[in-house]
Amino acid sequence: MLRLRRCTTALFLVTILLVWPVWPQATAFGQSPPPAIDGLGPDDALLVVNAAGQTILSHHPDQKMVPASTLKVLTSLAAIHFLGPDFRFQTDFLLDTHDTLGIKGYGDPLLVSEIIADIARHLAGLLPFPINGILLDESYFEGPITIPGVSTSSNPYDAPVGALCANFNTVFFTHVNGRPASAEPQTPLLPMVRERIRRSGLKKGRIVLTRRQDEAPLYAGNLFRYFLEQEGVAVRGKVGMMTDGFPEARLVYRHTSPYELAHIIERLLEYSNNFTANQLLLAMGTRCYGPPATLDKGVQALTAYARDVIGIPNGVFVEGSGISRHNRLSVRDMVTVLHHFNPHAHLMPHEGSEYYKTGTLKGVRTRVGYIDLGPGNRYCFALFRNRSSQSTAPIMRQVHRYLSADRN
Repeated sequence: MLRLRRCTTALFLVTILLVWPVWPQATAFGQSPPPAIDGLGPDDALLVVNAAGQTILSHHPDQKMVPASTLKVLTSLAAIHFLGPDFRFQTDFLLDTHDTLGIKGYGDPLLVSEIIADIARHLAGLLPFPINGILLDESYFEGPITIPGVSTSSNPYDAPVGALCANFNTVFFTHVNGRPASAEPQTPLLPMVRERIRRSGLKKGRIVLTRRQDEAPLYAGNLFRYFLEQEGVAVRGKVGMMTDGFPEARLVYRHTSPYELAHIIERLLEYSNNFTANQLLLAMGTRCYGPPATLDKGVQALTAYARDVIGIPNGVFVEGSGISRHNRLSVRDMVTVLHHFNPHAHLMPHEGSEYYKTGTLKGVRTRVGYIDLGPGNRYCFALFRNRSSQSTAPIMRQVHRYLSADRN
């Protein structure tokens, strides 16, 4: 059995940390019960509570359902707990006695072209000219990690995770004068992806880099090569995977991401990036149980946090993004998450009085967050619809009308 390391104390001080109240079922609004919400059925669940934890609206609050991407709120909260809001990912650069550059990844989800170009400018003053190839070290992750619910489609939400990734393991492209071209001025279109674009038959959009034949990390390595050569560092030899360690190598540079965890979470919740959510899941797993990162360690950390820190004993988690239909939470569970996420609510997208996170799978529509009607009048809400393509919008309009009318 894996043992908790640095997070042991935080996880098991249950009697101190389980402070979230059990929600009462009675309405807080006068003597009359709240009106029925039109359109809610047997496969829907809704819970709205006020700042005091009193139930305002309730429909199947304890029914376990598919949360879809609203699970990212819990994953973000657990990442803040285990990693800290100021946590930053790192990437190591080593040089051996043969002037071969080694790049070791630790799962940075925001290693994008602009950052890689900045790293190359810094490395140019530290490396010999030329260097004899680039070796990529993905040993911080244990083998290819398959995320439940991810398919082999060309959709960006199916991008694989990894210890060393670039541009979310996707390539954004278009065609100019009938030929493939990058759709991003900061990103070159590398030769290794041209054939993938041709086979896709698409004229524009994104292709997803796969783990087959190490395509995804090799793309990252070749992107480093391109930007190093732009800085005048000639790279002789190939870009390849490190297989037998890197003996007699010295660390020449440790890159620390300019993005702290709070920024990563803000972007995660805005763009609902599955790749980023599961990179965070794997990072918290290694923080608790040590490297290498595995899906089991990440899920174990998320489950332990939900159960032992915020008091969700019966949640079911198989990954951290919500892409799997095997994840299960009730809306009461989600309102508990929202109670603890309240200090970070500003990281959510917002529109008018509502801070929110949505989730969408085939036949599943979910929406959770806060409705802020002024000082002392912030309401937590969770709405799960687990039937064919039923929008959350008509339900949320009724919720807003009911809460606003009562304030007046």
